[in-house]
Amino acid sequence: MPDPPSHINHHLAIARTLTRLLDDLVRVPGTQMRFGLDPLISLLPGVGDATGAALSGYMLIIAARVGAPPSVLVRMFGNVLLDMLVGTIPTLGDLFDVGWKANSKNIVLLEQYLLAPQPVHAASRVVVGLMLLALVGVVLAAVALAGLVLHLLARAFTALSHSLQRSSQSGTL
Repeated sequence: MPDPPSHINHHLAIARTLTRLLDDLVRVPGTQMRFGLDPLISLLPGVGDATGAALSGYMLIIAARVGAPPSVLVRMFGNVLLDMLVGTIPTLGDLFDVGWKANSKNIVLLEQYLLAPQPVHAASRVVVGLMLLALVGVVLAAVALAGLVLHLLARAFTALSHSLQRSSQSGTL
């Protein structure tokens, strides 16, 4: 197979670097286990998973730019979406982020496609656009849900605080 054009090599280099940063940056001493910034970013409630999904979404853009067909893009999108949705579950989501490595799975899909490319139809741009729109929707929903949970917790804390103040003022503690 001839070497891919330089713009494909450039995009692939960016995708590999992003994958390394997000999934494989640090090796746990004494093990073969590696993790990157994605599980660390996801520790920030709400915005962490959204940020990780946005960075992973950039991999979808790269895949579209190098001509990946809708079948590859949809599989990549599924990896990102699963990573984000499970990542929103406290503790379990953080452990899942360390093991799932959606970006590593996606770079393998992209490289496999590039080894044996198939003709791509113009519809793939529409597919990418719809997937990115769906990803943005999921990210916004996650941020909104995190905001709602924080708001409800603040209201509950305020109500509890007022109740304790009333109890202490009336001497019924």
